[in-house]
Amino acid sequence: MNEQSTTIGEIEAAIRTIPDFPRPGIQFKDITPVLADPRLFAGSVRLLASSVGGQRIDTVAGIEARGFIFASAVALQLGAGFVPVRKKGKLPYKTLEASYDLEYGTNTIEMHVDAVKPGSRVLLVDDLLATGGTAAAAAGLLAKLGAEVVAISFLVELTFLNGRKRLSGYQVHSFIRY
Repeated sequence: MNEQSTTIGEIEAAIRTIPDFPRPGIQFKDITPVLADPRLFAGSVRLLASSVGGQRIDTVAGIEARGFIFASAVALQLGAGFVPVRKKGKLPYKTLEASYDLEYGTNTIEMHVDAVKPGSRVLLVDDLLATGGTAAAAAGLLAKLGAEVVAISFLVELTFLNGRKRLSGYQVHSFIRY
């Protein structure tokens, strides 16, 4: 891994804004240029891993789909296991699920019932915090499984959507804010 330092400004400069995707009025924040640059990707992983301030983490949970990319690398950096939080119907074993509201309808995520052990210290990671619904549902699933959510970390936060409100009671970190 390239250990050369990376600034938040460099990472932010690499994020593309795609107008009207996936529908008119949305300004999609595309992180794929960050992932394509090994220095920026490594810097992003270091930022996300730093959000726990050296605390012991047993498991890093990543939210489908872009959260998987960051969370698995963060898990390696922290010497922790990785657990996927998936959309309903994607996991092969017994699952626990949580539904949450979207702007237009609802969605459901799930985890394997044995994904974390009771008392596990978990860092929940996703690429972007928008309304907070998915992250709140994922944190709720982890709590039902008996885990302690130490922190929830995002590379990007869309502050105007007030997603932090749904995550009150959790330590929430983001590094690039729009």
